[in-house]
Amino acid sequence: MKIAIGDLTDFARGAAFLGTGGGGDPYVGRLLTENVMRDYGEVEIIDADQVPDDARVIPSALMGAPTVIVEKLMRAEDTSIAFRRLETLLDRKAYATMPIEAGGVNSLLPLVTGAKLGLPVVDADGMGRAFPELQIVTFSVYGVACSPMTISNEHEECVIVEARDNHSSEALARTVCTRMGGLATIALYPMSGADLKRSAVRKTMSLALEIGRTIRRAREASADVFEALKAYLGTTEYYTHSRIIFDGKIVDMRRETKRGWSIGHCTIEGFGGDPSRMEITFKNENLVARVDGRVRAIVPDLICVLDRETAEPITTEGLRYSQRVKVMGVSVPAIMRTPEALAIFGPKCFGIDEPFQPIETLD
Repeated sequence: MKIAIGDLTDFARGAAFLGTGGGGDPYVGRLLTENVMRDYGEVEIIDADQVPDDARVIPSALMGAPTVIVEKLMRAEDTSIAFRRLETLLDRKAYATMPIEAGGVNSLLPLVTGAKLGLPVVDADGMGRAFPELQIVTFSVYGVACSPMTISNEHEECVIVEARDNHSSEALARTVCTRMGGLATIALYPMSGADLKRSAVRKTMSLALEIGRTIRRAREASADVFEALKAYLGTTEYYTHSRIIFDGKIVDMRRETKRGWSIGHCTIEGFGGDPSRMEITFKNENLVARVDGRVRAIVPDLICVLDRETAEPITTEGLRYSQRVKVMGVSVPAIMRTPEALAIFGPKCFGIDEPFQPIETLD
């Protein structure tokens, strides 16, 4: 399939939903992609099985705190610097690019890279959602190396990271990103087509587009958007289980930008005399949602904060006091729930004491 300018509003909305609070502001990502597509045209989206086993695939992404993205805007020219530098370092051209995660910017940035460089974008990523650290991906679970990776900024400076493991890649890159103002473009996890097929979460680009379309079409039909969204997710291969886990108004926000992340807590008070309160803890992305101290959804399952009337996804940097919201919990693909995967991005990896509990088992 191809993604055109007319698809971008729906696509960005769906990508922000999958980003579970992180992955960047969808408005910023959409505007950047629209501008590039006007000059370079549509982008081809290919299935992972279309990539030859011996071909080179290089994901492209934006690294940094979501709060910085809305203040320090990117230029389209910045997006391909790190990508081209990594190709030079590897002495091999890429067959395709892809997202490392889902999100309002990080699902869209590969479209920018693909449009500018004439490359297809693989319909897959490394999370099926967004996470705050580079090593927290299914690529790590299945032994794909993060480095060599390249990091660039708006001054066209570029840093090469060659680390002993993926945790070290994250630590070194985070230091560079912070020095670059808390925001940088990156190219990383260079992999073969064979590695892509065994380690990626598939169909997330097309899924994002259909989620965005489902929300829009339900609004246009004056239907219950949340019921339409749950019905669609129930038909998907991976995100089958979903439910509204809270309905209320934001009554408290604590948020700080620290070491290249947006970290904080959001408290939501129930409507209609409901005395219960939900507290969501986030680190770029929503990690755990508790109602009166009881876990209702926990990483790696999705915790999506949506506008109560429109079901528009709200990113963590967009959360505001007095917003009326519904919170949806959604299951993630089975590849994200294996013991090996939970060792990389389960609750304990974020300092959360509670064990992982699938959303469908929590009442």
